[in-house]
Amino acid sequence: MAAYGTISADELKDRLDEVEIFDVRGPAETDRGVIEGAQLVPLHLVPMNVDRFRSDKNDIVIYCHSGARSAQACQFLAGQGLDRLYNLEGGIMYWAGSGLPLVEPPSQ
Repeated sequence: MAAYGTISADELKDRLDEVEIFDVRGPAETDRGVIEGAQLVPLHLVPMNVDRFRSDKNDIVIYCHSGARSAQACQFLAGQGLDRLYNLEGGIMYWAGSGLPLVEPPSQ
């Protein structure tokens, strides 16, 4: 089975400074807001960007709208030998639903 964990919105909020965050939603979705510090890599581009997800020092948190696409990304990346991967439970829906802030996406 996939070698990745899950992280709640509250846990992520407390660890923002010590993790790398990736948003695997498409541009139309990310235009509505992202979690601060997120790097944008749409799901279909994950296989071509595996090296962007490699980190020697930080855990990697991946999210999408509800958690389904980010789970796919975590499973794929775990299959590529990456570890310290976490899927944001409930995606950005739970993050925003918990009253946590969204920011404008970084320009790519």
